[in-house]
Amino acid sequence: MNTPPSPPPGASLVPYGQGHARGLDATELGVHGMEMDSLVRLGLPTVPGLTIAVSHAADLTDATVARGAVDLLSALAGRHVGQADRPMLLRLVASAPVPAAGLPPMVAGLGLSLDTAPALCAAIGRAEMLYDTWAATVRIIAEGALDVPADDLDDLVLDNPAPARRLHALLETCKRVGTRPYPDDPAEQVALAATALLARWRSPRGRRARAAQSLPADTGIALHLQALLIGPWARSGHGTATSRDPETGAFSPSGAFHRGVRRSEAPGVPGEPLATMPAGADLLREALATLEHHFRAVAQVGFELRDGELALLSAAPLEHPSPQAAMRLAVDLTRAGTLDQAAAVRSVRPEQVQALLHPQLRLRGGEPLLVHGLAASPGAASGRISLSSLRALDLAADGVPTVLVMTETTPADVPGLLAAEAVVTTGGGLASHAAVVARGAGKPAVCGASALRVDPAAGLVTVDGRELREGDMLSVDGRSGDVYVGAVEIRPASPSAELDVLLGWADDHRRLGVRANADTAGDAATAVRLGAEGIGLCRTEHQFLGERLPLVRRVILAADADDERRALAALADAQREDFRDLLRAIGDRPVTVRLLDAPMHEFLPHDGDYEDARQAARAAALHEANPMLGVRGVRLALLHEGLYPAQVDALFSAWIDVVAEGIRPALEVMVPLVSVPRELALVAGQVADVAGQVHRRTGVAVPYRVGTMVETPRAALLADQLAAHAEFLSFGTNDLTQLTYGFSRDDVESRLLARYIDRGLLAASPFAELDPDGVGALLAIAVRRARATRPDIKIGVCGEHGGDPASIATLEPLGLDYVSCSPQRVPVARLAAAQATQATQATQATRSSGERTS
Repeated sequence: MNTPPSPPPGASLVPYGQGHARGLDATELGVHGMEMDSLVRLGLPTVPGLTIAVSHAADLTDATVARGAVDLLSALAGRHVGQADRPMLLRLVASAPVPAAGLPPMVAGLGLSLDTAPALCAAIGRAEMLYDTWAATVRIIAEGALDVPADDLDDLVLDNPAPARRLHALLETCKRVGTRPYPDDPAEQVALAATALLARWRSPRGRRARAAQSLPADTGIALHLQALLIGPWARSGHGTATSRDPETGAFSPSGAFHRGVRRSEAPGVPGEPLATMPAGADLLREALATLEHHFRAVAQVGFELRDGELALLSAAPLEHPSPQAAMRLAVDLTRAGTLDQAAAVRSVRPEQVQALLHPQLRLRGGEPLLVHGLAASPGAASGRISLSSLRALDLAADGVPTVLVMTETTPADVPGLLAAEAVVTTGGGLASHAAVVARGAGKPAVCGASALRVDPAAGLVTVDGRELREGDMLSVDGRSGDVYVGAVEIRPASPSAELDVLLGWADDHRRLGVRANADTAGDAATAVRLGAEGIGLCRTEHQFLGERLPLVRRVILAADADDERRALAALADAQREDFRDLLRAIGDRPVTVRLLDAPMHEFLPHDGDYEDARQAARAAALHEANPMLGVRGVRLALLHEGLYPAQVDALFSAWIDVVAEGIRPALEVMVPLVSVPRELALVAGQVADVAGQVHRRTGVAVPYRVGTMVETPRAALLADQLAAHAEFLSFGTNDLTQLTYGFSRDDVESRLLARYIDRGLLAASPFAELDPDGVGALLAIAVRRARATRPDIKIGVCGEHGGDPASIATLEPLGLDYVSCSPQRVPVARLAAAQATQATQATQATRSSGERTS
């Protein structure tokens, strides 16, 4: 049998920096080869090295090819192995054509022998470090290329903790047990190292790693031979650095410096600050600055320092920069001319903006997790457990931070919820009462934590046998839905001046308007400060939470017409005051006021809290089996025909008050839960009658628009008929999602949706991310039909989907005029709307280009 001829030395060897000139890409050079090729072409200092391409990697197992590789590397480095005055060793590294985990380990101590080791120990000044690196190299080759059993090697390492003794034992074992002794010749060592790395990649472990990452089973690796230049310990080492300070986002190299020889991708010790580097700091800073402009991203490098000379080992964009770093980088690169404003807007993720606006837990690892629920409102807080709204109020009054933990919250619990630092509920979902109020107030909330059991009478919270008492400390992460036992350090919100700059650019690149859901003057002021262009939803029933709750109850439970008239008068007086404050805060901007939409169960007395027996009897008579589909919204107003006129009178009167102060908000009166077009026509007539009465009473004609909230599939399908009476439509996507799916949102989110997502039945909760196929199709139909009847009709979305980036991407192509969300999500919506506009324009440009080509 003839032995195939060996490939000529150098035929498969590609020096760093020459891959591009040879027409090679990552499929041959591997990820590391591409990185080094790019660094050389940028003129940055790199470790001398060469790549053995993927298709030729096995060639390096041939000693003749390996000798050619060593000779070529010596010429590139200007040194050679064994040289006394300028010593050099060799390192072999593997990389795949794509980023991959589970690659074979680097082999860092090639070229050492018993004859050359003493001189190298003297040059470095740390014999123990050199022998440790050498022993690790022999260990890899012994198992992977010399067939020494792994168990024997493990025992030997354990029995010989001293590096020099361990090295000699390994060499003796190779000689005694291996297929051959460990060679002194550097080229033979390189060939054996290549054999070991390729064997590791072909092993069952390597196959499992490829399968776990969905990589093809035959994915190959490139091998990279590098010169390991040796210098004195005091002026040598290695490290990693990123270009930005993660806390401030400023350009400031941060990372760790390690003394000694780099022998693994991730050293197991923390290292020293970069400031302790004996040399090379200025060159490292210059390299990182160059790479930021090259990558248009935060740069991350690995580097070596040998006798004061810096050389880069790797460079790549940092995959997960801190929000502060991402924000400042985008603005810095734009001001430098590397990015234009549109590219800067695309470069920052909406969730990074959200992280800047809310406190975050500083998790170090090991924090005791109590329970995981739905991430209902972002932010983080710690406090002592309160199991009732009253207890939360008491603790807050004493200056004690508290976390309100309840089964669910009702309007009566709002004062305690607002006093608490955070809220956790065992029931409910993303659209539950607690979630909506918490988001509006900017409080962290975790809902649907169904594993929790709350016993207010006993003052206990239990989960999986663990018991906490009222007053114990909890920490809440509203971004992840995690609740921890004890106090976890909190990083405060840190929005920077660069955030305002970037959002200003985003405003120039978006088509959709962005409004806020705001019920109070405080909410409105927050919304305006964060860039809202108006109020897209003022839920008037939220103005009657807490102490004002009895005002609505008296209307609902009125015994007769006179009783109802008095109750409505009191309600109108209170609302006029609230509306006046709200309109002052919003200024000369549009404000959409939704007339009362009070689900009966939220506003009737609970737990026997009645004024008298008559009220108790009336409440029992009004009890509903399914209150979310019961007498609420416009239905309640048609049973209590003075309700909406009283609210409208209060609104118009408040508008006249603020106009006298020089403020002219644009009023939009919204009728909730319309399913029958005639319902809208009747209420629109009531609004017109009130406008006439106000005009006659004051001499002021109040300008306003009337419209409806589209919350039912029937309303969406009849949008053309609604548009005959409505000057605007606003989609209430929370209820529309619930009714389209037939889901009870407060029940299915905690009990069902997580399982549906795990099993692939749903990609995400439709209450968090708008369903494009069902609900989105209804929206598209409604928009098309409404504009067919009234081309200039204004159309928006006021559910919390209006602040979700993925939902905004679905909504933008539908041609809506605006989205509206909770105040704290306004900056996120501004950025997401700009990115959605850019994506739509890119799609249209691609489509137009294709049409021209065809």
